[in-house]
Amino acid sequence: MRGVLVSAMVVALALAGATAHAARRDVQHVTLIGDSVADAIPGDGQAVAILRQGVDLDLEVEPCRRVDQESCPNGNVRPPNVVQLAKSMGSRLGPNVVVSVGYNDFEDQYAQNIENALDAFKAAGVKHVWWLTLRAAHQPYISMNDNIEAAAKNHPELSVIDWNVYSRSHPDWFQADGLHLLGPGAEAMAGLIHKTLVDAGVALTPVHMTTTALPAARRGRPYTARLAAAAGLAPYRWSLLARAPHGIHVEADGRIIGTPLAKPGAYVLTVRVKDAASSIDVRRLTLRIKP
Repeated sequence: MRGVLVSAMVVALALAGATAHAARRDVQHVTLIGDSVADAIPGDGQAVAILRQGVDLDLEVEPCRRVDQESCPNGNVRPPNVVQLAKSMGSRLGPNVVVSVGYNDFEDQYAQNIENALDAFKAAGVKHVWWLTLRAAHQPYISMNDNIEAAAKNHPELSVIDWNVYSRSHPDWFQADGLHLLGPGAEAMAGLIHKTLVDAGVALTPVHMTTTALPAARRGRPYTARLAAAAGLAPYRWSLLARAPHGIHVEADGRIIGTPLAKPGAYVLTVRVKDAASSIDVRRLTLRIKP
């Protein structure tokens, strides 16, 4: 009997692993290449969570990175520039690359450096590149943004994410230099990139709960209801962020079951749903318990 149980557990674990692996295959790979400005994203858990929703994310972000010139030193290390990174990673870059690099680059060489980076991406099999404009806190960045826009007109695989315009009215997102990001800025940049990827059909639309109300329950009588969600990547996993009324339980598959033993009244359930691509939605639902 013990051998049968062990075999059943092995099969169940194998099926769960296969399901998770299949789910990841449905999610597109995205590589973000950045310098010290985008480096605020991996340092902010909320920014990473925003950007990771609905994609298989690879963060290749290091201070002092340049596009195709020798990177400036970060301590005793010079990170690989964008072209070097593309050549070393090759197909591991995946089909989608987002670039936020340029604050350490030279104005008079930036246009050609962009061309060289696009050539390197093409050789690595990248299908689509999104390039963030630079926040124009200093004069050279204005003409460098023109270089990004001009490159996009000549390369159908290149799209522009206009971080400069998006961030223009938000000095509170930045450190004193007007370039490097505080937490809200990192989350804003992550949100802008993620929205762009969703609009392009690369990132899955995040999961959202479609249940807006719960049927009433009666104290001391069996209760059942089912939560529902849409979008994202199934399977969904449900949980409560606070304790339910005595006798009520939320199952991982979205069922609300039990026999309510709490006194009659209105109880707020803070329900969370998480999909297989790590997107999350939270909603407060009211459960009314009648006598």
